[in-house]
Parts: sequence; structure tokens; C-alpha cells
Amino acid sequence: MSSARQNAVTAVTNYRPPETPMDFSRTPAQEIFGANVFGEQVMRERLPKAIFKALQRTLAEGTKLDVKVADAVAVAMRDWAIEKGATHYAHVFFPLTGMTAEKHDSFLEPDGRGGVLAEFSARQLIQGEPDASSFPSGGLRATFEARGYTAWDVTSPAYIMENANGTTLCIPTVFCSWTGEALDKKTPLLRSMQALDAQGRRILKLFGNPTPDRVVSTAGAEQEYFLIDRHFFFARPDMLNAGRTLFGTKPPKGQELEDQYFGAIPDRVLACMLETERELYKLGVPVKTRHNEVAPAQYELAPVYESANVATDHQYMTMMVLQRIAQKYGMTCLLHEKPFADVNGSGKHLNWSFSHNGVNLLEPGDTPHDNAQFLVFCAAIIRGVHLHAKLLRAVVAHAGNDHRLGANEAPPAIMSIYLGDSLTDIFEQIARGRVGKKRSAGELNVGVDTLPPLPKDVSDRNRTSPFAFTGNKFEFRGVGSSQSIAGPLVALNTIMADSLDHIATQLETMTGGAPGKLNKAVQKVLKNIFTEHGAVVFNGDNYSDEWQAEAERRGLPNLRDTVDAIPALLEPETLTLFEKNKVLSRREVKSRHEIYLERYIKDIQVESNLTLEIARTQLFPAVITYQQRLADTARSLSSLEISHCTSTLERVTKLAGELQHAMDKLEDTMNQETPATVRQHATHVRDAILPAMNTVRRLADKLETIVADDIWPLPTYQEMLFIK
Repeated sequence: MSSARQNAVTAVTNYRPPETPMDFSRTPAQEIFGANVFGEQVMRERLPKAIFKALQRTLAEGTKLDVKVADAVAVAMRDWAIEKGATHYAHVFFPLTGMTAEKHDSFLEPDGRGGVLAEFSARQLIQGEPDASSFPSGGLRATFEARGYTAWDVTSPAYIMENANGTTLCIPTVFCSWTGEALDKKTPLLRSMQALDAQGRRILKLFGNPTPDRVVSTAGAEQEYFLIDRHFFFARPDMLNAGRTLFGTKPPKGQELEDQYFGAIPDRVLACMLETERELYKLGVPVKTRHNEVAPAQYELAPVYESANVATDHQYMTMMVLQRIAQKYGMTCLLHEKPFADVNGSGKHLNWSFSHNGVNLLEPGDTPHDNAQFLVFCAAIIRGVHLHAKLLRAVVAHAGNDHRLGANEAPPAIMSIYLGDSLTDIFEQIARGRVGKKRSAGELNVGVDTLPPLPKDVSDRNRTSPFAFTGNKFEFRGVGSSQSIAGPLVALNTIMADSLDHIATQLETMTGGAPGKLNKAVQKVLKNIFTEHGAVVFNGDNYSDEWQAEAERRGLPNLRDTVDAIPALLEPETLTLFEKNKVLSRREVKSRHEIYLERYIKDIQVESNLTLEIARTQLFPAVITYQQRLADTARSLSSLEISHCTSTLERVTKLAGELQHAMDKLEDTMNQETPATVRQHATHVRDAILPAMNTVRRLADKLETIVADDIWPLPTYQEMLFIK
């Protein structure tokens, strides 16, 4: 095979662990959990009692933090970090690039006498000023306007990030412009949680809690990812620059035998997983589950869910640690939604709920049929998803996810809700005005005498649904594996707050504050909501063609790709939703519309440039080399007057000509004049450049199955997915 492929395969097969394996028995996991987090236990030990109580009051009640409290926290945080080896601190924020950003500053300051002091004040803790001009703003900032501010998010704990040569104190922050507009993903998330809290308390008051504590949005995102050897990664310019393969034919064996899913984890991969979990434990990330996923070389890590804001920060940490530790074991962690064609893509199933005093408000309990409060919260979700299905589709739309949605283990682009038969039956009975007996859960008999009867859920799970109730939470399955969960959480929290506002207003009007009227009022509100919005509930197979037709009859939107979905952000109902609930201003929403479409354009531009470069400089020369070999063979046989067949030569020649024509067409398409608006430009990219790219790939992939293996330059799917 080609030297690059040969060297990669040789390096992989000769892999040895980089160092002596960790001895996990020396330090139990429970002893290191949160060791690098400036959390409640550390603050309790290091802060004066009055300061600690004031800080906890801020965390519990959302009250403003006093500067004197911040000063005491800053001193304690500095001393703790220095004891752990930190020389610098960094305000970590989440700009609209979808990645993390951080600016590092040293604790050391000159003392005026030739020495230095370790300083860290409340002002340095609370606010920083990184340059805002180079981050996308969608028109919120002019290029020459550089001033931007980071502000400490007291609700998310600071932490120590370790490096082989030292440690850094990381402080989660929001990022806003000089004019106070959000330039990040955290600010609107905190605003949406505040909106959900306010409206959730109104519902709890109606149900007999006169002074309810905060209602907290909770989340836990399952993370799917691929691990491949770094030698293969560096031998593939497409993966190096675009995060996915732009060429590659399906291997003889893919995932059709279904033997990868939940299979035994390879030793090298397991070692990487164990160390990743170890590092995440130190950062307080409550990782719970690991397993092989559906596709070869695909895996999953899942945490226990927690406060939505902290869960979002932890998701960023998880992606970063996965990629960093994979390098240590000679692998690359691929977070792209579809790094390999024809095998399962990767998502980030977002488990979402909300709680009050630690009690999950989506927990039905033993008698969900009679639990009016639970049904009210469910009804609010039904209404919100039905009214704002386009928004939910928009917040999971980007170039990578376009390859995944609708494929195996991924929901379609149509937003619908799975409630399960029992809960759907309850709502249908309420809508009919006749409430009878609820379905019994029963028992599950597995036919093994030594096992006791197992309690049976009232309904099976539905993995094809984009938004499924899973017993005590909803699972939003449309989120892509490379995405921040902040955007989807902002949408979910906001539509929930809006629907709770609608319901609370109706119940307050109907009852006039009289508790005795609540039950009847609740029944009427639930009946109206399910009658008007029940069309969004579907418990069947979301992959079927019949559902596509049925969804259209129900009036459910089907926004098939990013170019169709992102403009939903500018729908009047979306702008009103965010503005009314004080989550995003119209300018902030419009900026995100601009940024996300521009990102789509840039992603495809990178991929189209790579497609043309790889096809012209690596694949086409390999095809010509093989064509020459076949021609030389045919010429030699002909000179010897030996009968021979030239069908392979003819086929290669035909495909080579088509490939050359396809490359020229792609180049011409890429060089066409850019349309006037960002939406027109994105439409051109989707309708002209993407099809031209796909034609080049289709022809190259056909040639990969014909050209001699020793000539083909790129590592193949068979090698990358199965050689570990």
C-alpha cells in the first residue's frame, strides 16, 4: 500500500502503552471526586461562616453578591489554587464559536521593591476584559469595537485544570459586549433558567406552596464519540481539517452484524476511558456510564444530570478531557456528528427536567393519573413543543448534524413528543372529559425461575422520537455530538417558562385564588391544551414514511436541513418568545441567525476546498497511476498476441474522466459570485456546492473499490474502524 497508509498501519499494530498503567486501587474514586473544584466543602472550610452563608444564600435564592463577600472568596480561591500549584487564573467563557475561550493572567504582580506578590482581588474575580472584536457577533459589534467583558458566574464553581507542567485556576464566566448584549451561550442560558424559575414558582404557589424555593432547570447530556489511532487521523487531511471523512467507501463489514453495541471494550480504549473518567471525577463531573456504541470504534459516556448551567460547563469539560486524554493513548477523539459515512452518527442526547428543593417536578410518582401538578408541567411541555417546534429544530441545526438527523439512532427533522401509551391515554381521557382507570404497569416475566418478577414500565422507550418522555425527564435526541447543550437548553427552558406563564395566568383567573376551584380549573386547562396541541404527540415509528405523511397532515413542520431551519429564529413568534421572557433581545436573536448561517457556509467552504484538494492531489494521481499500470499490462499482452480483457481499464478510464469533469465543476461552482444575503449564500452552498462535492466523492469512492490497494493513498474505513 502507499507509504502513508503503510506507516500508519505499522504504527498502530506496533502500539505500546505510553507509560505504566495507573494503579486505581491506591486512590479510590470517591476520594478524588471534586478534588479540583472550589465547591461547597472547600468554601465551608476556607471562608468565614458569615461569608459562606451569604454566598450560599446567593446560590440558593439568586440574590446579588456583595462585593465584600466576593473579596473574601477571591482571597480564599487564590490561596487554594496556589496550594494546588496554580500560577495563573483564567476567565473561561463560551463565545458563539461553539467552543470555549480563555484568557490567562498570572497571580504575580510586582511589589515595587524588585519582588512579586500573589494578588487576586474581587475586581479580578468578578470581571475581566478580553478582546471582543475577533469573536463572531452577528452585527452586535463593529470590527473596530474591541471592548468585551467577562463576568464571574457564581452559580458554577471554579476549578483547577491540570497540565503536565502546572495547573490553572479556571473561573466560569459570562461574556458580554460593552453595551451589555450577550456575546456568549452562558448569558441567555442563565436568563432562561431565571425565566423558568419565575413561572415555575407561580405554578407551585397555585398547588399550595405559598413561598416556594427556586425551580432549577436540570440536565445531563450523553456524549457519543469515535476513537481512532492518531496515525490514521494525520494521514487523512479531511479529518484533520474538517473533523470527518470526505472520502471513503463502506467497509466489507460495518455495523450490520450489530456486534459492536455494548460489546467488550478494547483494552486500549478502556484504559483511555478510565483515565478520562478519573480526570472528570477531579473536576466534579458526575460521569456514570460508559459503553461501546452502535458503530465500530464508537463509544458513549453519560453523566448523572445536575443543574443545567453546571451541566453545560461540565459538557465542555468532558469534550476537552476526552480529546486530551485520547492523545495520551495515541488516539484522536472525533466529536463530529458523522465522521464516517454509512455507519452510525454521534449525538448528544440531552436529558432535561427541572426540580424544586431537590425534588424532580417531572417525577410522576406512584399515581401519575391523579397527580395534577405533574400533568400541568407535562401539558406545558406539550404546548411549548407544538408552538415552537421550528425553534427546537433550529437550535440543533448545523452542517455536521445535517448528515445525522433521520439516520440510524437519530431522530428525524420533524419535532414530535413521545409520551408513552399510559400518559397519552390519560391526556386523551382528559380531552374527552371522561377520566377512568389508568393503565397498570404490571410485571415483566422473563421466564427464569430463579429471578423474581420485575416491575414493568407502563410503556416501552421510543428511540426514534426526537423528544421522548423517559419516566421522569424528557430526552431531546436531536442535539449533535459536537454541539454545546446551551442553545437547546435555552430553547427548552424558555418555551417551558412561556407555557407555564400561559397556564398560571389561566388558573389564577379561573380560581380567583380559591383552592377549592383548582381541580376543576386544572382539568379544563389540560383539556384545552391537549385538544389544541395534542397533534405533536406521536408514539409510533418516527423513521417510517407513513409518519412523514401523517406529520404533514397534522401541520407539523419538517425543516430538513440547516438552511431551512436557522431562519426559524427570525419567526415573529420566536422573537416575541425570547423578548417577552427576557432571554434574548431581538438584536441578540438576529445576531445568532447571522452567525449560525455564516458558520454553515464556512464549514461547507472548508469541506469543499478539502474535497477538491484531496481529489486533485492525492486520489486522481493514484487513479492515473493505476490506469497507466492497466494500460501497460494491456499493451504488453497485446504485443505478445495474448487474448486479454480490458474492461477494468475501460471502466477506470471512464470514471477517471467523470471524476476530472466533476472536480472542474466543483471548482467552477465554488468560484461563482457570492449571493447578496447570508441566507442566499447559504442556499447556494446547499443547492450547488454540496451536490458538486457529493458527486466528486461518489466517483472517488467507486474508484477506491477498483484501484489497486497498494496505490490508494488514504487510510480506508476498514483500517481506521477496525485496526486498534
